[in-house]
Amino acid sequence: MADILLSKISDALASADSVEALTRPLLTLLELVTGFESSYLTRIDQAEGVQRILYARNSKAMQIPEGLAVPWGDTLCKRALDEGRFFTDDVPDCWGDSDAAQALGIHTYISMPVYLPEGALFGTLCAASADKRPISDTGQQILGLFTTLIAQAIERENLLAQLRKTNEELALHSSRDALTGLPNRRALVADMTRMFAIAQRSGKQVQVLFIDLDGFKQINDTHGHDAGDEFLIQVGRRISVGLRAGDEVSRFGGDEFVVVGISTEAAPPALALEAMRDRVAALIRGEFNLSRCSFHYPGASIGAITVDPTSSSPDEALRQADAAMYAIKKQRRATQI
Repeated sequence: MADILLSKISDALASADSVEALTRPLLTLLELVTGFESSYLTRIDQAEGVQRILYARNSKAMQIPEGLAVPWGDTLCKRALDEGRFFTDDVPDCWGDSDAAQALGIHTYISMPVYLPEGALFGTLCAASADKRPISDTGQQILGLFTTLIAQAIERENLLAQLRKTNEELALHSSRDALTGLPNRRALVADMTRMFAIAQRSGKQVQVLFIDLDGFKQINDTHGHDAGDEFLIQVGRRISVGLRAGDEVSRFGGDEFVVVGISTEAAPPALALEAMRDRVAALIRGEFNLSRCSFHYPGASIGAITVDPTSSSPDEALRQADAAMYAIKKQRRATQI
């Protein structure tokens, strides 16, 4: 029996990739060792004053449902913990005033707390029966072993969840511009690659706007770098809220932004591109009210192109849009002379 039990525990540990995957076979083994008809793992939220059944195994008439939430103050687990009485075969005599015990018809009960490695109380591992049943020393030892294994699995799962969250935050940070919160150049290339693939499958073209904020150095020199940073943030926000669904804006670097979108079939490509450029230009042009100053911004140089995704790449499209932007900038300078 001991060899079989150890083998089953080893199998559970080897195959489990989550707390649930470990707990369920352990509950089955707990029934096998104790003969109790219900076994279950709970989680205790002392702040909310609630105890919840996470996973349960019921083999006979007694049914302890998963997801059941009961007030922590009325549970047998709390009474057992407070009194240091982790086993009784006469629940009606010990805790006859417990509504939960009466409702479930519990006569024999064993409960052990599940403490995480840092000492926090996670919940309890319990077994119950509607009839009077003894518990052997071996049964209690097995229950204690199972609580340790579950606590270790919970800690491991928590650590993995924290690692995943940290990795997601790092990935987000590496793809976001620290000042504006917009996608950065690295994210832009990934977004354009995705858009090119979508456009190619749907037989559409891709619109690319390369934006350079004319006069940005003068804003910095006149009002200070804090004002310049705030200006960049506001520009990013204005463009973001004014784009069509599916369009993407990113900060390419410095005072340069890029907008990318997939063309629609509602208008000829040239007219659609002109409308997109005019819409973005209007978003940037106008009054800016910053924390310490206000000024009228006349507008940016915007190079706008439409490319066929079957004959161009994101890098080539960016070079063409950049060249178109410099041509516009040259024209604007010539006009101002």
